[in-house]
Amino acid sequence: MSTPSTTNSKVGSLQQATPIPDGDFLLFLGKRVRQLRNLRGMTRKIVARDADVSERHLAQLEAGEGNVSIVLLRRIAAALNVSLAELFAPEVKEPSEKQMIQRFLERIPNHRLEDVVSRLTRDFSPGEKARRKRIALIGLRGAGKSTLGSKLALEMRVPFIEVDGEIENDMGMPLGEIFSLYGQSGYRAIERRTLSRVLAEHECAVLAVGGGVVSEKETFDYLLSHCYTVWINAQPEEFMARVMAQGDFRVMAGNDQAMEDLRRILEAREPLYRQADMELDTSGSPVEESFSKLKTTLQTNLQ
Repeated sequence: MSTPSTTNSKVGSLQQATPIPDGDFLLFLGKRVRQLRNLRGMTRKIVARDADVSERHLAQLEAGEGNVSIVLLRRIAAALNVSLAELFAPEVKEPSEKQMIQRFLERIPNHRLEDVVSRLTRDFSPGEKARRKRIALIGLRGAGKSTLGSKLALEMRVPFIEVDGEIENDMGMPLGEIFSLYGQSGYRAIERRTLSRVLAEHECAVLAVGGGVVSEKETFDYLLSHCYTVWINAQPEEFMARVMAQGDFRVMAGNDQAMEDLRRILEAREPLYRQADMELDTSGSPVEESFSKLKTTLQTNLQ
């Protein structure tokens, strides 16, 4: 039996809890589902199919309109490869220590930043030298990862590895079939396993990694800690033009709003891509010019 003080404490705690209005909660939930869908590069049609719900129902959920059963939410969470807890999770506020470090860095003059990076690397990254022997190119399809990566590997005299190709070799089937058979969550588990194998087998290499790797935190953190990562970026129109030139419509097939979806995917993933060690914007640049910029920047940063 609870003591009076304990009971009063519980009552006080309950009285302090103020739930958000239903309308605001539905708007938050809709925004969260849309954010996760864009982050994973999945169209509404694909999520609706994998979750066995109608596109209309999913559209209403994303717009914050109407109610949805917990069973449907569970199926949508499974299609997005997240838990129900993650689906309801609000944006996490950075720890106070991290905020303090960020404020400290903002006050440091630019000419001292290189010294700070050097000290942090020396004190907190004992495997930094080994990490920099593997260059991983990340970014959306059509960025130029394969073209630039193969040229860079040839220049460095190290193997060039396309992780998507390694996944196909490991599974003995094309990526499209892997997605169909195993779904988003199954594919990401396979991607992590293949990436671990590739990095274990190659001390020095240049890798081209699938654009969606950033959507799985554990896999992306593993990549960041084992490779020097370069975000190959471009304008959405150039991504689309290059993908069309390749004749590859795997992500955009059957979608009348392909460009809008591409912009949303890029917007959702951009903060994650920016965690890469460096960025190379290939917009409006011929291959040789982009390759020259890549070599120059790497030589400067890897000294």
